[in-house]
Amino acid sequence: MSEIIAVMSMSLDGFVADRNDGLADVFDWNFSGDVAVNVGGADSMTLRLSEPSARHFRALSAELGAVLTGRRTFAVADGWGGKHDWGPAFVLCHQVPAGWPRPGSTVHFVTDGIESAVRQAKAAAGHKSVAVHGADTIQQLLNAGLVDALQIDLVAVVLGSGVRLFDKLANTPVRLGNPAVTQGVGVTHLRYPVHKTAQGPR
Repeated sequence: MSEIIAVMSMSLDGFVADRNDGLADVFDWNFSGDVAVNVGGADSMTLRLSEPSARHFRALSAELGAVLTGRRTFAVADGWGGKHDWGPAFVLCHQVPAGWPRPGSTVHFVTDGIESAVRQAKAAAGHKSVAVHGADTIQQLLNAGLVDALQIDLVAVVLGSGVRLFDKLANTPVRLGNPAVTQGVGVTHLRYPVHKTAQGPR
């Protein structure tokens, strides 16, 4: 069954980017080991992960069939070159960015709301799950009761300021189940199931 999984790297004090949208500190764990893991998509790159993080990353990637994100994350990632490694990407936005969509791209733009974006992403993912990126998008989904799990890569750094992951939650407390834990190098991978009864209307 397809699930909606919020996937984010986060500092110990709850930030997913610094005050300038910089991501280096929360993504250093992607280059903290000796295991080469190729990330496909249009902008193919090779990560250097610790063995536990490599196992975690490969298992997560195999589980996912589509991505849902917001306009800001799309811009920071430069549109993933038109193809996200985890499958078709659905970008929640008010209007389609100039120059998009592009020929051969698997990036789609959803302008009619978050529930439509979830339906489209789930349809594209088929039997696999949908990864959600971006603090604002994750907050909207939590508020709408549409998140099944939180996959938090908790990084060994304290940023002090920046973009908070859990900044604008309307329906709190959001209660979580016990996490599955994988200890990497400089990062702890935490997978929390989200209790549906704690969220907003579905």
